Amino acid sequence: MTTSRTPDVLGEMDLHLLAEGTHMRVFEKLGAHPMTLGGRPGIGFAVWAPNAREVSLIGDFNDWDARKHPMRFRPQAGIWEIFVPGLEQGAKYKFSVLQADGHARVEKADPFAFHAEVRPASASVVWDIGGYAWADEDWMSSRSERNALDAPIAVYEVHLGSWMRGAEPDEWLSYRELAPRLVEYVTRLGFTHVEFLPVAEHPLDASWGYQTLSYFAPTSRFGTPQDFMALVDALHQAGIGVIVDWVPAHFPKDQHGLGLFDGTHLYEHADPRLGEHPDWGTYIFNYRRTEVANFLLANALFWFERYHLDGLRVDAVASMLYRDYSRAADAWLPNEYGGRENIEAIDFLRWLNETVYREHGDVMMIAEESTSWPMVSRPTHLGGLGFGYKWNMGWMHDTLQFIERDPIHRPYHLGELTFSLLYAFHENFVLPFSHDEVVHGKGSMLRKMPGDDWQKFANLRALYAYMWTHPGKKLLFMGSEFGQWDEWNHAHSLDWHLLDFEPHAGLQKLVSDLNALYRAEPALYEVDFEGGGFEWIEASDTSNVVVAFVRHATDPENQLLVACNLTPVPRSGYRVGVPSGTRWELALNTDAAIYGGSDFSISTTYMAEPTEWHGRERSIVMSLPPLSVVILKPASA
Repeated sequence: MTTSRTPDVLGEMDLHLLAEGTHMRVFEKLGAHPMTLGGRPGIGFAVWAPNAREVSLIGDFNDWDARKHPMRFRPQAGIWEIFVPGLEQGAKYKFSVLQADGHARVEKADPFAFHAEVRPASASVVWDIGGYAWADEDWMSSRSERNALDAPIAVYEVHLGSWMRGAEPDEWLSYRELAPRLVEYVTRLGFTHVEFLPVAEHPLDASWGYQTLSYFAPTSRFGTPQDFMALVDALHQAGIGVIVDWVPAHFPKDQHGLGLFDGTHLYEHADPRLGEHPDWGTYIFNYRRTEVANFLLANALFWFERYHLDGLRVDAVASMLYRDYSRAADAWLPNEYGGRENIEAIDFLRWLNETVYREHGDVMMIAEESTSWPMVSRPTHLGGLGFGYKWNMGWMHDTLQFIERDPIHRPYHLGELTFSLLYAFHENFVLPFSHDEVVHGKGSMLRKMPGDDWQKFANLRALYAYMWTHPGKKLLFMGSEFGQWDEWNHAHSLDWHLLDFEPHAGLQKLVSDLNALYRAEPALYEVDFEGGGFEWIEASDTSNVVVAFVRHATDPENQLLVACNLTPVPRSGYRVGVPSGTRWELALNTDAAIYGGSDFSISTTYMAEPTEWHGRERSIVMSLPPLSVVILKPASA
């Protein structure tokens, strides 16, 4: 098959914006797109490779012969293009790039492909992602309220390849097979959102998607782009938001990928001290190059606009912010001012968040940022990075460090539990117990807990109740909700058979009830990011290892009292000051028999006495079960 000269695939304005790095919907122009030119239907192809000597289109339609479809160069923007009449959806293709040195010819996948072959094959696939009939209008019209800072947000983090599998252990479920199962489960447990580990195409299963290669293609492991749309649509119709992990920090070195795309360091820095990540063996994007920043920005908009996503959790932000991140003293270059800050990455993140929130003000941009970089979730005009939320890695680390201690040592380390309230309102925090905490020898959430099996479950129940009542939105990785014994393995399904055993079923029931209480009580979510939403009652009782606090809503009548006994010893006759009210009633007790607890006898109603305690004029006397959290609410009239 050969082609003659056809009209231009790209117009002059497209070329101008591409060269300028300001083409916000570049995904509509580069890549492979159905079009009709010269009265003939076919597919138009365009790729950015400004330093290539030649670029040809190869595919199953021309026997992968680089001589048959040479592409035409548009030097204004460094774009190569070609129109192939008669070509249809499903055609497999790559670009054969004669690189800058004029000697090496490399076959590259399309950076803007909408679909790809299933690994280990690596060709791009012509695919029209239009035409899907979305049915999520109710969700889309109301999601600004569901994603708001004063909304209940409890996220269930999911790796699609290992949440549940088919009849055979190595059999993936497709996007469409997963949809009804995931909808039923997440709905039953009461989570408000799911968060998928990266879904963009990646060559290595063991990277869990974090070594993204084809940024515009949902992985073909589980089906087609429309199949992924159907999964998102089903979740939305059930009132469940969809967040996806997104990786603009680095990309893999696979030969068919972005690295050395035209024989030069096009997407990545040339200097390895700037352009290679020592931990992951990957390339780092050159954010200073306008076309590269445009590529990533357009990709973020693409997922919101074409797949109706509700949020992007931006991976490894800390690695973007610091030039010396995870590097030896002689293996990094300072910025032009002599500092360690990556100024071009900071500028990119601010531009990214400004643009996303301007175009789609009802979505979430969430930073996984593990350092004390200030104002990550504050507006750019105030000097912040502009994210909506930030993962609270400090809370996660300190809380786990405390709860993993044998209770006999906890009196000496209570500050690990309470320290987070000194900075809890500096950012808009999400509290994460994510996949990163249950891999690489760290042990599952249940396995981390000290003590015998009963104490492990009791500790974990108390930990989750403390998390759900602590200021901040919530995130829990799959399997942690019912107590996986083993670490997460991306190559296997979760151990669903464990739910046949009462302690695991009880833990799952607790998570479900915590979510129900969380969504029903504005005191637990409405004032998450201001000090007025939280009030310590007791934070220094090291002898009993008891902490108590109150959560407040905007309505002063709406409040919850939380008391945590973090030892295996019951505390009978424990007096707690109360902020107001005369009668309090039990809202939740993690030691209840339905959760697998000891069912230590406690009252369901408490009358406040005019006895001053904890600096309050009134107080109540409680019995606190071992390793438990007890939640009370003012009794209704």
